Amino acid sequence: MQGLYFYTGEYKETMKTKITVAVDNIGTDNLCGEWGLSLYIEYGDTKILADSGQSDLFLKNLESLGIDVKDIDYATLSHAHYDHANGMPYFFEANSKAKFYLRDAAEENAYKKVWIIKKYIGLPRHVLETYSDRIEKVSGDYKLTEGAYLIPHKTPGLEAIGKREKMLVKTKKGWKPDDFSHEQSLVLDTDKGLVIINCCSHGGVINIINEVRATFPDKHVYGIIGGFHLFNKTEEEIRTLGKKIKETGIDYVCTGHCTGGRAYHILKEELGDIVHQLKVGLTMEF
Repeated sequence: MQGLYFYTGEYKETMKTKITVAVDNIGTDNLCGEWGLSLYIEYGDTKILADSGQSDLFLKNLESLGIDVKDIDYATLSHAHYDHANGMPYFFEANSKAKFYLRDAAEENAYKKVWIIKKYIGLPRHVLETYSDRIEKVSGDYKLTEGAYLIPHKTPGLEAIGKREKMLVKTKKGWKPDDFSHEQSLVLDTDKGLVIINCCSHGGVINIINEVRATFPDKHVYGIIGGFHLFNKTEEEIRTLGKKIKETGIDYVCTGHCTGGRAYHILKEELGDIVHQLKVGLTMEF
């Protein structure tokens, strides 16, 4: 599906926004965690699910929180990896109306090289065919609903990140480094400014912030939420990223999942009170 959205810079009323963490690595009280991420979003009267974790855990946690999955209007996938997409079939079984919005490049072809083995880390097998009537593939800047947008990567050369991370995609022409063309940011226009949700940020946190700024030149980017894929990075790399995030002038950062606990504490030293820890059951309001 081709996005029909073109940003003009015109004023529009923003929406009250509440985001609840359904899945993260860190569980709390009676809410379990897993390696994955899923966020439940109340955006005005619209209800959105961003990612579905790697199992049906998001359903169980949302039920414990008193949230009815049947009421969700839209579901979005940040990228085509199992720890964000394996819950998709469970979502389709529990919700009969919402479509799941993926990038047009999202296929069942993502792998990670572990030594000499290529390990499949992609979408649930056959999900695209089995649930073709519930899945919408989008391209370009896509308007999901008023004030909520799906923004693709626009930074060139991201395959260098895929090569460094040993992440591959299987194509008809053979194996290629992942360029994360299957990754997208959910951007919400809130009362405090734009809030970016990108659940693993494989394409780079700074790249993502800059991409959103370029797309919405007359809007302030208030916050970014998601994993930053820092669990395997050096302290120097993490501190450098922290300084660069600070230089963007962003006001709010909430991170977890693939950021990792060590990296989170280093970012906390660099960013202070603007950075917060994702965990199951956490709510954020904008």
